[in-house]
Amino acid sequence: MPQCSPASSIFERTAEDVVNEEQFAAIAKALAHPARVRIVAILTELETRNGCLNSDLVTELGLAQSTVSEHLRILKKAKLITAEPQPPRMCYRINSEQLARFSTLLAKIQAP
Repeated sequence: MPQCSPASSIFERTAEDVVNEEQFAAIAKALAHPARVRIVAILTELETRNGCLNSDLVTELGLAQSTVSEHLRILKKAKLITAEPQPPRMCYRINSEQLARFSTLLAKIQAP
């Protein structure tokens, strides 16, 4: 029967690795729903036009107000979007820096 070799240094993790993995998982969890992916896609498209979304996301997504509010809360908690009051509505924007951070973390995980 073959013997398993002890874990080599490639499996060792630094404190930075742990933090990066936790951050990646938190962002991935926030993106783990099609409606939240759609919200991010909409806001990313608006960002290219230097705009923000202050229209009715409920109509855009075809979901209940409470459901949309929960999706927005999760995306804000993950710092993927920001919300700025523009009475009588909120203006939602993508947080490009956090999206770039997610991409960077993904690249680190994929690195040999």
